[in-house]
Amino acid sequence: MELFPSAHVDTFCRDRLPPAELWPELRFELPELRYPTRLNCARVLLDDTVDRLGPDRRCLVTLDDQWTYGDLLLRANQVARVLTEDLGVVPGNRVLLRGPNNPWLVACWFGVLKAGAVVVTTMPLLRAHELNALCEIGAPTVALCDHRFLDELAAAEVPGLTTLAYGGADEADLTARCANKDGEFEAVDTSADDVALIAFTSGTTGRPKATMHFHRDVLANSDTFARHILKPTPDDLFAGTPPLGFTFGLGGLVVFPLHVGAAGLLLEHATPERLARIVADYGVTVLFTAPTAYRAIMGAGLADLLKGVRRCVSAGEALPAQTWYDLHAATGIELIDGIGATELLHVFVSAADQDIRPGATGRAVPGFEAVVLDADGHRVPDGTPGQLAVKGPTGCRYLDDPRQADYVRDGWNITGDTYIRDADGYLWYQARSDDMIVSSGYNIAGPEVELALAAHPDVVECGVVGAPDPGRGLIVKAYVVLREGVPADADTAGRIQTFVKQAIAPYKYPRAVEFVAALPRTGNGKLRRGELRAWAEAGAAPPAPASGRPIPAAVAPAPEAS
Repeated sequence: MELFPSAHVDTFCRDRLPPAELWPELRFELPELRYPTRLNCARVLLDDTVDRLGPDRRCLVTLDDQWTYGDLLLRANQVARVLTEDLGVVPGNRVLLRGPNNPWLVACWFGVLKAGAVVVTTMPLLRAHELNALCEIGAPTVALCDHRFLDELAAAEVPGLTTLAYGGADEADLTARCANKDGEFEAVDTSADDVALIAFTSGTTGRPKATMHFHRDVLANSDTFARHILKPTPDDLFAGTPPLGFTFGLGGLVVFPLHVGAAGLLLEHATPERLARIVADYGVTVLFTAPTAYRAIMGAGLADLLKGVRRCVSAGEALPAQTWYDLHAATGIELIDGIGATELLHVFVSAADQDIRPGATGRAVPGFEAVVLDADGHRVPDGTPGQLAVKGPTGCRYLDDPRQADYVRDGWNITGDTYIRDADGYLWYQARSDDMIVSSGYNIAGPEVELALAAHPDVVECGVVGAPDPGRGLIVKAYVVLREGVPADADTAGRIQTFVKQAIAPYKYPRAVEFVAALPRTGNGKLRRGELRAWAEAGAAPPAPASGRPIPAAVAPAPEAS
């Protein structure tokens, strides 16, 4: 595919795009998807919205502050000036962002894009070695980091990375530097297919995959899922739990509201119960969270607090039909389900209002096509399970990664999900097709957790799978063979869990640990994950042979879970 001339001085991203023959087929049939060749998505989302609706509209809301569109524009322009004038950032450089959901993180995101650089927003809970892996792949030159989250980034000791804190009281802080800049900055005239952002997704081998998305891609998800399914209005207030480091959160809390002149309520942390109270207190009208949170809100008897919400969106994990019916019975809300992928940026299968069939994820969002294929890439008859495959205006472009050939086949994005399609085009989720564990909306690669577990001196070998859980859908469960002489008890399990929490992001740790005499393996020594999954579904491993070590029942997770 021929690309438009790039504005990037640093051509790192364009040089590492997959070969043209490995690209997915892209489709732009909808008129709103026909973007100009020169496009900076930050200018469209922010400057154009201010030009259209004025600077005084509320834009970003927190529990104790509020920014207007004019406030965000001023600070984004100031960030862009600090990046270009003080830090020497040039178009195409990668800039890493690290921090919880708050207005300054959003200002940094817009400032990076306006400067023509490539934004790499990361999860604030990532540990040093995880950050090292991302930086090794994406090679950022600058990091803008919330002052409360500097330690792990410093510990990563990324060569050549300039780090600037924001939100602190130091005179060298980004916020202080911004105060010394005026609010004038002309956004770089990037190409529509210049890379705007790199989003990381866990690989089942444990090595993250870097997905590259263009400026037009950022707008395309707003002009498909948001425009045709959500149908937002300028008076909406969006809120939710997903971090902006997830593309689900980036779309639902920043891109979608700003594209129409609405506002986003940003929360650094909120339990489901607290979220429900905030929704009611602040008049949230569009809510993004996982099925786990909706169930927890209902379980706490707080469903009435959601009655003012116009659109409730569920994604990140499969939505059980019973959850849909329970919420509808309690509130009258017709919960919007959806499936998206970091590789395609946001949701591509969904349904709303009278088109909803509880239990089905939905149909292909306008602008996308979704089919079910067999292992040979042929469409299967309706009612037959197979691999979900998608084409649309966005698609997978891994950064210099051989796994591109696994995700894109014959022009289709192969999502890794098993689905059944019915005669009306509705898609019904069956299972994940790989080793990814989707827990409370978080994607967790089992092999990555295994690597962390294996580093513990008491662990001889281990296997990690998802185990059914009524609250979270799945939890991470570890089957562990211990070093001889180590007691297989709750204290040992707790020490191992704490060790993993300190090694990788805490949300990835095994919430259940079961000690076993041996792991199931094939004749050539390969771990039989299918058998581990069967153990997890049954609730326990089979008894040890008479000559084996005793196997205790599953050990409950440590109480301090996050």
